This record gives sequence, structure tokens and C-alpha cells, in this order.
Amino acid sequence: MRVCFVGDSFVAGVGDETHRGWAGRLIARGIERGYALTGYNLGVRGDTSAMIRQRFEAECAARFPPGDHAVGVVFSFGVNDVIRWGAKPRVAVEDRIPNLAAILGAAGERNWPILMIGPPAIADDALNAELLELDAQMRAFCRSQMVPYLGVHEDLAGNDLWRREVAADDGAHPRAAGYDLLAGLASGAWDAWLQDVAARLEP
Repeated sequence: MRVCFVGDSFVAGVGDETHRGWAGRLIARGIERGYALTGYNLGVRGDTSAMIRQRFEAECAARFPPGDHAVGVVFSFGVNDVIRWGAKPRVAVEDRIPNLAAILGAAGERNWPILMIGPPAIADDALNAELLELDAQMRAFCRSQMVPYLGVHEDLAGNDLWRREVAADDGAHPRAAGYDLLAGLASGAWDAWLQDVAARLEP
């Protein structure tokens, strides 16, 4: 099995002194559960949905060989879409879901199973309100496309450990304990999705 984790700095694990992030923790969890799994971290700090839309397909295709392999893609992004450079957000509100639609559509055309993890909370209440709205929109769109979606924003926004971790770092990224928390929130969805991906190898 080969799985690509595609997204932004949270996928890359920025701030984690153990250099594993939540993606690395989920990969380790899958291996510990007996899957012959290779995981690829394709998180890029600063990436928006528009940037991921442009790059992900070629990057994943290069890591998915032909033959008897089960493959899949875990996506997570959104925070950089709402971040402002000057007065305007980096990605306009009206472009965010179309970018998501294009990403999921391209992956679907290649028959790549998808798991979508929503954007986490940061240390900016105004941007968190916008992220909460984006989270709901992404969830609704994924549901309409039969794509499994895990929202983590509300759980993290209300979690004291996450808030402390983010505040102690750069106002956005946690340290190792925060990534432990995020991986824990995602573990159930990851286990179920990984089982579905593995089933594609069964005769």
C-alpha cells in the first residue's frame, strides 16, 4: 500500500520537534497494525488550495507504481486560504470550494481513494470563525461527493492543550503534543479508511 499525504504546513508537521507531525504518526499507526504501508508526506508550508490543485496529481502519480498496489491520498488544507496578505485573503471565498472540487475530481478520475481532513484551529479568533465556515462548506461538498471527511477544527479550537501549544509556538502550529492530539482525533477515520483501501487488494 502507498499513501500520499497532501497539504500544507500542518501536514508537513511544522513545529513538531520530533519531525513526525500527525501524518507520520498515522503512518506509524498503520504499520503497527500490520499494513505493508509506505507513506509519503507531500505537505508544503504556505500552500493554498490553488497551489495544491496545481501540483498534487503529478506528485502522487510519481509515487504510485503500476501493478498490485493499493494506493490512496489523504488531503488536508484550508488555513492558508483564509490567511491575509494585506487586506485580501490568499484565496477568494468564491474560489475555495471550486479548488476542492477540482482536486477531488482529478483524484477521482484516477480512481484514487480519498480521505479529507479539515483545517485545524489557529490562534486568531477572526480567522477561526472563517475557518469554521470553510470547514462546514468542505464537509458538505465532500459528503455530496461520497468522500470521507473528518472535521477537527471545533475539537481543536476548544482544546486547552492545542491552544497552549499553538500560542507557545508561532500562533498557528503546535509542537509534538499538539500533533499527538491531532493524530488521535484522526485515528478512527484513518483506521476505517485504511481498511477500505487495503480491501482493494483482496481477490
